[in-house]
Amino acid sequence: MSLVHNSYQSPLASRYASSEMLFLFSDQKKFSTWRRLWLILAESERELGYPITDAQLDAMRAHLDDIDFDSAGEWERKLRHDVMAHIHTFGEAAPGAEAIIHLGATSCYVGDNTDILIMREGLEYLARKLAGVIEKLAGFALEYKALPTLGFTHFQPAQLTTVGKRATLWLYDFLTDLKELEYRRATLLPRGAKGTTGTQASFLELFDGDYEKVERLDTLVAQKLGFEKSVPVTGQTYSRKADYYVISALSGLAQSAGKFATDLRLLSHLKELEEPFESKQVGSSAMPYKRNPMRCERICSLARYIITDTLNPALTSYNQWLERTLDDSANRRIAIPEAFLAADSILNILSSVVSGIKVYPKVIEKHIMDELPFMATENIMMDAVSKGGNRQELHERIRVHSVAAGARVKEEGLPNDLIERIASDPGFGLNEDEIRSKLNPESYIGAAPRQVERFIKNDVRPALAAYRDKAVEGTELVV
Repeated sequence: MSLVHNSYQSPLASRYASSEMLFLFSDQKKFSTWRRLWLILAESERELGYPITDAQLDAMRAHLDDIDFDSAGEWERKLRHDVMAHIHTFGEAAPGAEAIIHLGATSCYVGDNTDILIMREGLEYLARKLAGVIEKLAGFALEYKALPTLGFTHFQPAQLTTVGKRATLWLYDFLTDLKELEYRRATLLPRGAKGTTGTQASFLELFDGDYEKVERLDTLVAQKLGFEKSVPVTGQTYSRKADYYVISALSGLAQSAGKFATDLRLLSHLKELEEPFESKQVGSSAMPYKRNPMRCERICSLARYIITDTLNPALTSYNQWLERTLDDSANRRIAIPEAFLAADSILNILSSVVSGIKVYPKVIEKHIMDELPFMATENIMMDAVSKGGNRQELHERIRVHSVAAGARVKEEGLPNDLIERIASDPGFGLNEDEIRSKLNPESYIGAAPRQVERFIKNDVRPALAAYRDKAVEGTELVV
């Protein structure tokens, strides 16, 4: 039996997340980034006058990606320290450079700066994938901008809306998530080169007390990593609140996705809307007729995971003693990658769902017509008043008829006969045709179609402009 089937594998890796996100949190990505950080540090130290040779830098440049993981594993078993293990492994690959690798740095120089770089790249990837989801959902909203449907408050029938207008509620949430992902990416800062406890003492020693060179080193490192500057002050680590803010942005996305998926599950029960269902797909092992909304259920399941995962960086942040304690490490190795993988997984499923939402207009119309007589009563009453009726008396008559019609529907399972009851009541002075003329659903959707158009034009399109030709499609679902 293959080892992969003999040991635990994270479902996020084996079933849900994309290969791009899996690579982002891979050992190869992590440790090759460490090597690039060591190279950047050495290059910057040399630029500021420290004696590092071309040969040493060339040796490092030649071995940024060819990592001997077996050797690194052996070193870590001996040293019980992952950074030192990879310093030795890099030194073996780049002989002559081992003397200046990691010069003046602490473990968090590579660890923290790498985490920031990976989170920044992950946020960008998620934003591009979310933009693709928003684009598809915007198309759906425009397509159904004028299709009347029952609105619900408390999951009880309320005034009409449209299928497209309801979709804009989902869109608005996703749009705020896109802006939050962008903001968090834009405001992330690296740790830079701060030394063991953030005082830069080791670098001050390296440059014989020249603090201007020490400051310049910190700036050079940040700029070579693609930032204008680093965080202004640190202990041994950057403030773990940064992790909290990033994972909270992913939690916001999870909340929006869970709301969307829950709504679709409710509408699936009503048989008004449905997620894609493949021709050979099985809904239930026991009930062949079932068409369970399994994709939306999976979104809700993963959303719950991310939302609860937000507690991890919050608890880590508050529990960092003084300049640093190491009880953050094992937690962060799990909590941060898993949050990104879960968010990526949700977007993969979301993309699949919004690409093929099935709408059933005839069912929607039937549900509207079951409830519209109640909603039309105010207009009916106004017409009756214009023919000489007394508004207060008519109000009471409608109340009595509505209660009776409601009882007939709920207690006897019979059709709603409110219109027939009002037509046969001489107090209204209206015939059935006159009353039924008030039952045009399009007359009860207000400005919904125009709201959809305006929202897409004024809010959605400008937000997506930056992703033109950059949006990412969700990957094919494994199951």
